[in-house]
Amino acid sequence: MTENTGLMEPLLPPEGTGRLDDLVVDLVSKASSFAGMLNPVVGRSIGNLVRSMNCYYSNLIEGHDTTPREIDSALAEDYSNEPKKRALQKEAVAHIAVQKMIDDGLAPDCYPISSEYGQWIHKEFCDRLPEELLWVKNPDTGEKIKIIPGKHRRGMVMVGRHIPPLPENLDRFLKRFDEAYDASKLSKLQRIISIAASHHRYAWIHPFYDGNGRVVRLMSYAALKKTDVGSELWSVARGLARRKDEYKALLHAADEPRRGDLDGRGTLSQIALVDFCEFFLSICIDQVEYMSSLLDFKTLSQRIRIHVEEMIAMKELPKGSYALLREALLIGEFERGRVDEITGLKDRAARAILYALTKKGLLISDTPRGPVRLGFPIDVVERWFPLLYPNTK
Repeated sequence: MTENTGLMEPLLPPEGTGRLDDLVVDLVSKASSFAGMLNPVVGRSIGNLVRSMNCYYSNLIEGHDTTPREIDSALAEDYSNEPKKRALQKEAVAHIAVQKMIDDGLAPDCYPISSEYGQWIHKEFCDRLPEELLWVKNPDTGEKIKIIPGKHRRGMVMVGRHIPPLPENLDRFLKRFDEAYDASKLSKLQRIISIAASHHRYAWIHPFYDGNGRVVRLMSYAALKKTDVGSELWSVARGLARRKDEYKALLHAADEPRRGDLDGRGTLSQIALVDFCEFFLSICIDQVEYMSSLLDFKTLSQRIRIHVEEMIAMKELPKGSYALLREALLIGEFERGRVDEITGLKDRAARAILYALTKKGLLISDTPRGPVRLGFPIDVVERWFPLLYPNTK
């Protein structure tokens, strides 16, 4: 059976949709202001934390509740003895590895909103999964189906009430997807709106047996970065997960057919697509605002100072610790030989502070004698970055 690709039209909201244009302008403005807030070295360290956060929230959307502490342990190759929990920890490590490849510029040289990029994400992610997570079950027949990394599904699926295209028609639908979201044919404003619209339409096509949601969230993350709006320092996944029910309801609503003559000229509802795009862009703005407030130098340094003073009072850190942490926050990294200058203490006392901070992971280094920079161990995340996670237990 040949399905017409018009079944997923419209692929973009009409140009000049005022409320979407306004959201894009607001997002670009706030993202631009946010971009230069932190020293790049500090930004890279926080980027590692945000990758874990992005993974945690993407897992949450999928119903895989792996805690931040379990993710942190997995990154240190300390896995649970419980098979199910260990498998989910490995899933988290796989997600973080793929996002790091995106951040490090190791992704394919093609636009992130494309079928090629989606296949790359799926392959890299699934290649890192344990065997038990590479199987899905047909809910009607009970048949177990093997997931092949990077390969599109070869059978029919049903997502809620929505029946995605037949497997033999996937290439045609994905070709139309690539044509519609070709960045070279869109203005910058339309490119950003297209990230939101494509997020739904890729899920609608549902090219893989499993992993489509995770793939499209990473595609959106990469595309936002490509348009100089996104950053390693914020994650749309956090905002989507915190409003998961609304996110899923709006995705389902955008699956619905046109609601009448005032709802565009495509097969699917134009109004519902605009509503989803508005929601997606609003989430992006909310997360930029949240991370901007969280990473403001004055307020972040104050949170660190208060926490360090408490640790000093409890004899967990020596006096003078905050001076080294503040220096790292301010300039990114510093040579170990400067600790006496920064603390105003004699060499032995200053080095004792450095030792205490590195032992707790608050200062880290690539080599035993190399320059030190801020570390963000899980034990301090809630104090230094309140509400980054629902909790850090």
